[in-house]
Amino acid sequence: MKFVVTGAAGFIGSNIVRGLNARGYKNIIAVDNLTKPGKFANLVDLEIAEYFDKRDFLPRLEQGEFGKVETIFHEGACSDTMEHDGHYMMENNYRWSLDLLNSCAAQGTRLLYASSAAVYGESSNFQVDVSNERPLNVYGYSKLLFDNVVRQRMTDLSIQIAGFRYFNVYGPRETHKDRMASVAFHHMNQFRAEGHVRLFGEYDGYASGEQRRDFISVDDIVAVKLWFLDHPEVSGIFNLGTGRAEPFNAIAEAVINAERAAAQQPAMPLTAQVEAGLVRYIDFPESLKGKYQSFTQADMSGLRDAGYSYPFASVAQGVQRYHNVRFGQG
Repeated sequence: MKFVVTGAAGFIGSNIVRGLNARGYKNIIAVDNLTKPGKFANLVDLEIAEYFDKRDFLPRLEQGEFGKVETIFHEGACSDTMEHDGHYMMENNYRWSLDLLNSCAAQGTRLLYASSAAVYGESSNFQVDVSNERPLNVYGYSKLLFDNVVRQRMTDLSIQIAGFRYFNVYGPRETHKDRMASVAFHHMNQFRAEGHVRLFGEYDGYASGEQRRDFISVDDIVAVKLWFLDHPEVSGIFNLGTGRAEPFNAIAEAVINAERAAAQQPAMPLTAQVEAGLVRYIDFPESLKGKYQSFTQADMSGLRDAGYSYPFASVAQGVQRYHNVRFGQG
């Protein structure tokens, strides 16, 4: 079988290629834009059949140059929520995805694509429903608009098409993301550089470090994608988190205990870490007040109802595993 992974040199895309390789699949066309220095490193240890720049790929696909492609994993997008160029965002995230969908429909190629929890924006309800979709930036809107097209065309398409609204993803191969990398990544760097982790203090009715997000390991993202590969009869738009909101304190605690385990030191509970100055709290920034999500938690009923029954890693489990991989300890 032949597969395409767009955004293949990116965080989630490269992990999907790794997951396909682990199953023995090597006939993979990688598509990306390697203008950004260093991003190529995510592909170095992976096996692919061919690479194409995203600007060259679509015309070749439309012309049928690649023959029969079983499935396209569409992970390529501009995911910078601070990008304010609406023209660029819509062309990159919406229009390119729409052209890809049209090609898949014409050629009978299955499409598993990345959406985002950013479509919920200011909503406090994270169930897949139009009444909850209130994006706060053009990134979220670009994802929502494509989701809406998929909804409109779902019943008329003869291919499997599934969109996944990612919540807060962390794990290996995100180094190139810089400031957009996960909280876990930044905490690991901060602890190694400064010997402590800083978190926001109390805000929005939450105690210091207790603002909560649905943090999901990239390993679980890949597991879900491969499950859909095995179940071509399942289509739809799905949340992809864990269904558990965990506090930022849990990320910090897990990072510090992973560092302590690496140094053959016993784990410490959060209270002891705070007392030892390993976790420190700073005043919540004025610039973020009114623009910050203090709580996210994916409603996972859609995915569970579709038949996916496997458990998701907790923050403690996932961060320890991430730390081991990142620093060569497992």
